[in-house]
Amino acid sequence: MTSRPALRLPPVLNTEIHDCGYFPELVADAVSLALGTEDPVAHLVHHEATFNRDEIQRHLSVLVLTASRLIVGHTDENESPGEPGQALTTTESVPLRRINSVALSQVVSHPERYGSGRASVAETWLTITWGTMRRVDLEPATCADPDCEADHGLTGMIAGDDLTVRISAAGDGEAKVQQLVAFGTALQLATGSFG
Repeated sequence: MTSRPALRLPPVLNTEIHDCGYFPELVADAVSLALGTEDPVAHLVHHEATFNRDEIQRHLSVLVLTASRLIVGHTDENESPGEPGQALTTTESVPLRRINSVALSQVVSHPERYGSGRASVAETWLTITWGTMRRVDLEPATCADPDCEADHGLTGMIAGDDLTVRISAAGDGEAKVQQLVAFGTALQLATGSFG
């Protein structure tokens, strides 16, 4: 691939991407292309590993909030036996006016101590929907009669499922949990202005 001049990323974001050590030049280039000349308002870098039988699969998500867009970047290893290693990187640009919902969930240990400094956020989820992905959950329908053997068809629900990021203090550290809370809060405030 022909090298092109590197686009600029804010130093803090660039450092966080490089600190993950997961194809940092590729990830930084993909995010900077999507960012263009806009300045980030907030960002989140999340590196996670999953175990699949005898191998570890890594995934890196980079979320960048600008004044008008949410940039979502994902990078995964894409390896086939006997083939040279590959990585797949994707960036999506979502206009803030298109975001339907931003849910920030926090699991708090010792909630009775909240506000005293002795409670802590053990886990946080950020769920964002903008209508690209939908999940359908189906199950057999039933009636109130416990002896009924009739087929009542299926029942279910359709839920938006565009992006969920989960960060735990045990797995990622308390600082990363607080970064997710700060990013989620900034995104909630930004999307609220487009209501």
